[in-house]
Formats: sequence, structure tokens, C-alpha cells
Amino acid sequence: MSGVTAITMPKWGLSMTEGKVVEWLVEEGRELKPGDPVVDIETEKIANTFEALEPGLLRRIVAAADDVLPIGALLGVMAEATVSDAEVDAFVAEFLASYVPPAPAEGDTGPAYEWVVAGSHRLRYSMLGESGPAVILLHGFGGDLNNWLFNQEPLAAKGQVYALDLPGHGQSSKQVADPTVAGLSAAVLAFMDALGIASAHLVGHSLGGAIALSTAINAPQRVNSLTLLAPAGLGEAINGGYLRGFIAAESRRDLKPLLQQLVANPDLVNRQMIDDILKFKRLDGVTAALGAIADGFCQGDTQTSVLRDAMGHLSCPVQVIWGERDAIIPASQSAGLPANVQVEIVPGVGHLVHLEAASLVNARLAKILG
Repeated sequence: MSGVTAITMPKWGLSMTEGKVVEWLVEEGRELKPGDPVVDIETEKIANTFEALEPGLLRRIVAAADDVLPIGALLGVMAEATVSDAEVDAFVAEFLASYVPPAPAEGDTGPAYEWVVAGSHRLRYSMLGESGPAVILLHGFGGDLNNWLFNQEPLAAKGQVYALDLPGHGQSSKQVADPTVAGLSAAVLAFMDALGIASAHLVGHSLGGAIALSTAINAPQRVNSLTLLAPAGLGEAINGGYLRGFIAAESRRDLKPLLQQLVANPDLVNRQMIDDILKFKRLDGVTAALGAIADGFCQGDTQTSVLRDAMGHLSCPVQVIWGERDAIIPASQSAGLPANVQVEIVPGVGHLVHLEAASLVNARLAKILG
């Protein structure tokens, strides 16, 4: 129907099949613009806010709080003011009558993860996108490829987007050949070599930002652009207590307050997120690997691998995006960067800027990808 747009349950990440409506943040009759927060949704991985994708008038809220719905199910309806209530009602009735939840692909047993031997490491990764430039997403300390569940699929419209578990993380090798930033950068280059990726756009969060920056400095011909999200490597200060606490945490009670330091809104940290990290931390070799990696880039509350002085010599496009309320690495480290670096500070957002402000980050990445 012309002038009517469905708001549907998004698909965040490879493994998401359904989401729970937590709370609507707007009322019927509200004029929305792209990026406006619309409804809070909880998935098995994390809670997040669904933001308006296009401008329009919210005419109907269909899904109620606490409804658990499959991806693609109708949440609400946007329509121009000239569309009658009867036409909106007819659109809702037709959508609900014809909607069929997506069936899993034949033989689909879960996310499409793959593994590759890169140098001395066996690395897990996923790739989305059929054509276009290569994009490599590098997570932060203690994370894994699932940290990009709000970013990888949207970016796949622009290129072939790889997310990997860095050595010592996720389901990649727990024996880390060289736990320094330079050593982890070498592992990224080995990953690119193993998959025949001549050059790529690198996107790095936190420790992954320092790794991406190190790669661009030491192998500039392999990096087409650089996007650093709340990156390590730009200053000395860091919340060493968070790192030490994360390594030592053995229970949900220990881990939850630590993870809540990563975000401005602590409600984003849900039970499944905590359980997934505890499950990872109980794997053989994880504690030793994380300890070695932490020692490789910081001592106490001080980063030992500071690379900002070399940024001015980079010829590729460079952008830094940082949450104003980052409690792990202060956003003030973005001040005074070389003139070739584009900096954006996002208000009301913490360390996980790519999760808390996913729409903004995705838009900036899409722009740099052309």
C-alpha cells in the first residue's frame, strides 16, 4: 500500500530468530526521523533499542510489551497523515494474515561460522556479503565475532564483511603466539593472507582498534580505510581494574557489574550475555591467554602501546568514533589527533559504541565504504 511502511522485528546477528518487545519509547502519532529510538528489544544475546530507519508518522503500535516475536514480525506501522485509519487497519490485517516466520535453511544448524589456519593460529570467522570491498571487523578485549551482531549484516550490503575471533578469544586458538598489539596485528595479516584478501577496510573496537591501527601503520598497502571505535592505542589511561576483574571473574555476580561498565545503559547487559561470557571463560587456556594479552598492551591503569603519533602519516581515510560516557578508555584521548583523522564523540553512549549507537556507526561505515 502506497505511503504505508511496516516496522518489523529486526534480525541482529547470525543466530537471532526472535526478539522480545520490552518497551515502546514513542507513542502513536509521533513524527519520527531516522535514528530516533522507537522500541527496546531484548534478544538472547543483548538488549538494544530499535531506531527509526526512515522518516514518517507512527500510526499504529501492533506488538505489545512482553510479546516474543520472530524476526520479520509486525511491530508497528508508519504511514502518511493522508492515509486513513481504515487503510492502516487493512494493512495490519493483511500483513498478519500473510506473514509466515522464516524457516531455517535446509541443514541449517546455527550460524555460518568457518575456520581457517592463519600462521600458528586456528581462527573462527564469519563472512556476509556477496560482492564489494573486503571489510574486517576486529573486536575488543574479551569479546568475539558476535560483538558485531548489529553491524555485520547491515554492512554486507556494501561489501564482503568478515568478523573473526582474535587469537585467545571466542573459538579461536587459545595458544597465542605473540600477545602484543604488534603480534595480534600479524595474526590479522596472516588471516588476510590465508583467505587471499589483498587489502581491506579495517574496523576495530577497543583493543581491536589498536590492532587495526598497528596494521595500518606497519602494512599500509593492506589497509583501504581505518575506523577506530573507542580504541586503545591513543593514550595511556585505561580502566585496568576492569581488565583485571574480567580476567578473574568466575561467577555471574562478579561479571555482571563489570560488563555494565561497558555501556551507558546497564539494562543492555542481559543474563544470556553474561552466561555466554562465563562459558567462554571456563574454556581451557582462556585465563592464561587473556592475562598474556592484557599484559601485552597495558600495565595496571596504563597503556604501554600508544600509537597516536604515527596516525598523521597514514594516507588512507581514518575515522574515530567514541562514546562520550566511556568508562573503560576515556574519550578525551580523541583530542588533538592529527588533522587527517575525523573524530566523532557520541553523547549518552559508553564503551560499546557500535552496539549502543549501531545506526550511527553503520552510517559512518557505509559512507567510508562509498
